[in-house]
Amino acid sequence: MKGTEHFTRTIAEYLNQRAATDPLFAPNLMKPNKSIEECVTYILNQVQKSGCNGFDDDEIYSMAVHYYDEDEIEVGKATDCQVMVNHVVELTEEEKAEARKQAIEQYQREELAKIQSRNARGKKTESAATQVQPSLFDF
Repeated sequence: MKGTEHFTRTIAEYLNQRAATDPLFAPNLMKPNKSIEECVTYILNQVQKSGCNGFDDDEIYSMAVHYYDEDEIEVGKATDCQVMVNHVVELTEEEKAEARKQAIEQYQREELAKIQSRNARGKKTESAATQVQPSLFDF
């Protein structure tokens, strides 16, 4: 998923959650002349105007709420940019079990490779040591 798509989904989820808990905001979210795409365009233009590269979640969310609160707001032109979204990934129990299984298998492969390389080095040094050491009969 592209960063901007993820950003759009994150903003939409926040706005829907806010509308569910804030009865004064819910009608604003349902305005027919407002859309999530225009909201994202408004936010991106505001961020670009500021000249800053990083924003707190609350700052971005307040821009989204401001877009829906105001009837006469200048959205600006759509911009082509990449958006980074910091988020926490929630795994299901099956995904956690699969990740754990893969981690154990990778660890086992790495340990096996270490043991095999250690054994391979040990055999080479033993054969080299017996060839270099002179015997008493050579003198």
